[in-house]
Amino acid sequence: MPSRRGNGNPRSRAGKFRIPVVSLLLVSVVTPLVFLAARLGNFSSSGDKDLSGSLTNTGADDKNLNALQQIESLFSKDVLDVIRTNTDDSGPLSLNVIGRKDLSSSWVVEKPVKLSKAEENSSQVVELDKKEGEQSGREDSEQSFTNKGSAAERIARLQTRLERKDKRVFELTQGGEVAAPRIVKEVSQRKKEIDDNVLNKYSIWRPEFDVDSDALVRLMRDQLIMARVYASLAHSRNMIDLQRELNIRIKESHRVLGEANLDVDLPRSASEKIKEMGQALLSARKHIFDCKAVTKKLRAMLQASDDQAHALIKQSSVLRQLIAKTIPKGLHCLSMILTLEFNSLSNDLKTYANWEKLEDPSLFHYALFSDNVIAAAVVVNSTVQNAKEPEKHVFHLVSDKLNFAAMKMWFIANPPGKATVHVENIDDFRWLNSTYCPVLRQLETASMKEYYFKSDHSTTLADAATNLKYRNPKYLSMLNHLRFYLPEVYSKLDKILFLDDDIVVQKDLTSLWSIDLHGNVNGAVETCGETFHRFDKYLNFSNPLILDNFNPNACGWAYGMNVFDLKEWKRRDITSIYHRWQNLNEQRELWKLGTLPPGLITFYNLTYPLDKSWHVLGLGYDPHVEREDIEGAAVVHYNGNMKPWLDLSMSRASPEISNFEKIQMLNRAFPEISNF
Repeated sequence: MPSRRGNGNPRSRAGKFRIPVVSLLLVSVVTPLVFLAARLGNFSSSGDKDLSGSLTNTGADDKNLNALQQIESLFSKDVLDVIRTNTDDSGPLSLNVIGRKDLSSSWVVEKPVKLSKAEENSSQVVELDKKEGEQSGREDSEQSFTNKGSAAERIARLQTRLERKDKRVFELTQGGEVAAPRIVKEVSQRKKEIDDNVLNKYSIWRPEFDVDSDALVRLMRDQLIMARVYASLAHSRNMIDLQRELNIRIKESHRVLGEANLDVDLPRSASEKIKEMGQALLSARKHIFDCKAVTKKLRAMLQASDDQAHALIKQSSVLRQLIAKTIPKGLHCLSMILTLEFNSLSNDLKTYANWEKLEDPSLFHYALFSDNVIAAAVVVNSTVQNAKEPEKHVFHLVSDKLNFAAMKMWFIANPPGKATVHVENIDDFRWLNSTYCPVLRQLETASMKEYYFKSDHSTTLADAATNLKYRNPKYLSMLNHLRFYLPEVYSKLDKILFLDDDIVVQKDLTSLWSIDLHGNVNGAVETCGETFHRFDKYLNFSNPLILDNFNPNACGWAYGMNVFDLKEWKRRDITSIYHRWQNLNEQRELWKLGTLPPGLITFYNLTYPLDKSWHVLGLGYDPHVEREDIEGAAVVHYNGNMKPWLDLSMSRASPEISNFEKIQMLNRAFPEISNF
């Protein structure tokens, strides 16, 4: 039996081992091929089909299907679940992921989707954010870059910026005539904010531009200061040769330096003179250097320079007031010539026509108080030239005794068209005396005369300048205070327009008579807007009388073009209010001299604000009055010291109006001025 069992048929033994060998071959050869085929994309990515279903979709034949089913039976259920899971989520099965249980979402490969234009912009913004995050070292999660909401917000902000930029470009380039004036205004405003001295000194378009472009000039000036110090010390120590040498160098340096402010203004010999001065200073330092003596001398020089500057400022203030208040030679001669001509006229020629118009309340009446013939002529003629019905305009001029004849002769020889002009002498108003008028009584007092004609009691430069300002002849003349007695002067009129003699009229003013003042007495343009001229600027609110009766923040207004309702004036007895406060201010404790402070008090809560285009001020002191404001104004006012008929007048009435243009404007207002 054993031999028979051991000598059995070989075929029977081969048949027994055939199935295990085939299975081994299938496991070792076919299985890698299956995985390779799956890796090449033969497996479907569908998440709902099992492994056998996916193999069926590949179109394999029945033999392959049977082989695969046999392979499937060789693996456990866990392995097959891993294969299915990874095939569903991430496409073809990879051997690298079979051992992983927690797979990152970054392993997931999404299907490509065609993006819209907005989503493309979003992806660009996201990619830009990624790059910026990597460069700055920030570690942001992938979800922050793929967040559609934040990307949409960034796209919206980007689009807003682009739209704003396009709009600005259109305004600057395609705005046409509408945008051009505004752009010019913005450029002009920016130019005002730049200091001209700095701009001229440090202009990059100049070849001498340099941060230290005045280094040599400053060095020479410092050398001159030290040379004077050493020369003074040498003189005190009787060192004649050294003093002579320093004086020579000082003269040479002065000659070379001249009026130079930049190094490029210096001649070529400046470097040699600097070296020679340096050698002289070095020699002086070796012989007479004394720290205490040098310090003492520098302090003395500084004090002397300060005193000199103080004296020059005071002298400049005096000269400025003098030139502003002195009658120019041409005007003085004109007044004398006109006076002689008037005295040579017969009595018939001295009389006026149209007397019936002087008291007709239906006409347009103006009040003008002046001792300046040319100024009054400009006011009258500029008003008449712009009037729509000149025959209805009546001008009431009042002058002093000295200029009355000249004023009257001027308008006799040069009548302003169809308008009526009546000139009076203030000395003929007998009722205007010291008994009735507090100002006249105060001007006759000794204290007032001392205030006007003595200035040695001024302790500070500011006090001296203030005294000079109010030591003005116009404050001694009742022409300046006659505006508070309009109902007494023109008792038959209901409404009158008061004009200063330093204005120029550019538009028709007849509409002012139809303005409803709403029960107020005075119609004027307020001045508390840009310049903040409020009551506390003019009145002394440390005094209880002022503090208890007025608001320091109340808005001030301007004299120069004022509409007065004379009927309401009489009803409220405005002149008595003026007298009361003028008597209280006899010691000048409530306000300084002038007519605006008592005017603010007298017409407090009785002033109706007019539109600012009626009256533009500042042309006599402010060089920054806008051209558009001047051109749009009905009346331009040269208030301040720089009157247009003086040499002191500003070279530019505004940043855009030259002195020549200003003279042309005056000549247009009254062409006959050029004949004198």
